[in-house]
Amino acid sequence: RGPVVVWGLLASYPFGGMTWQVLHYLAGLRRLGFDVWYVEDTDEFSYDPVTFMPTWDPTENAKLLDQFMRRIGLEDRWIVRVPSKQECLGAKDHRGLLQLYRDADEAINLCGAQEPRESHREIPCRDYLETDPVKDQVAVSNGDKACIDMLSQFDHLFTYGENLGHTDCPVPIERFKWHKTRPPVEVRWWETQQSPPSDACLTSVANWKHSGKDVVWNGETWRWSKHHEFLKFIGLPRQARIPMELSVGAIDQQDRARLKDNGWQLQSSARLQDPDAYREYIRQSVGEFTVAKEQYVRPRSGWFSDRSVCYLASGRPVITQDTAVGKFVPTGEGLFVYETMAGARDAIEAVAADYPKQCSAALE
Repeated sequence: RGPVVVWGLLASYPFGGMTWQVLHYLAGLRRLGFDVWYVEDTDEFSYDPVTFMPTWDPTENAKLLDQFMRRIGLEDRWIVRVPSKQECLGAKDHRGLLQLYRDADEAINLCGAQEPRESHREIPCRDYLETDPVKDQVAVSNGDKACIDMLSQFDHLFTYGENLGHTDCPVPIERFKWHKTRPPVEVRWWETQQSPPSDACLTSVANWKHSGKDVVWNGETWRWSKHHEFLKFIGLPRQARIPMELSVGAIDQQDRARLKDNGWQLQSSARLQDPDAYREYIRQSVGEFTVAKEQYVRPRSGWFSDRSVCYLASGRPVITQDTAVGKFVPTGEGLFVYETMAGARDAIEAVAADYPKQCSAALE
């Protein structure tokens, strides 16, 4: 099959979870027979892979990207353009990048990472793949011209919000058609025959606080920051048969102390920036206990996490806050959804009562 360009954040955001997200798409498209290329063609800054400070020089980011592309046999299939310059790193120069756009059958804008550029109009099919539903749909309905103009430049729009458009989901759907999709995972990269160590925990990886991404619809505010949902279940470790741990970032000392006082074990998410460390952390966990952002939960978006699929692929059960995903994916064994403290506690009890069964169900 012909060339497909994937735009993403693998080099610009050198964090473990983001790396796996992109690699799963690249591997899947290659398995389907496409000549898949990974491209970052943005004028935005990157995060330095050593200091994690903003940088306009992507040289070190490109070196890291090359390592991961070599691991999946695509070392000659990536390009990073230097911001605000007609200069590229990787397999092609700037002229070669423009020719790739002319030759490509399709481009996939993963996470909406890539801002549209005039040169992208050469590509006959441009797809926008939204991993964070609700915000764009509400912006369109609120008449956000910038969002509408941006989405209008794509031929197809995809979303992880599988329940959008259903009667029990109040998220407005106007002007655009949204196709439903789910986060992919390369199971072979995650499967393990090893059992978790005896002191293993239910874990998750999260940033505690975010700001600036709340949305308002029909007088309701749907918040983006995850800490609002974690606080609803902060006392759960004191009631659970399995110890619970968060690898967490963007958290102050006061909130760290509050979590510890309620029985949570804490690690810094910074130590999981290496993708191999991220994978090993998941494999060494009993499973995942996590919440979902209020922006996904209250409007019943049907969203599911690209991190949680990695737990499932490792044969590790997942206990996650209900977003209506259970309408589309079997739950109750291997994958549990909950709404209340009692529901969360019962799910943990089910994992503890027959762990081998739940691991097998998670992988299935």
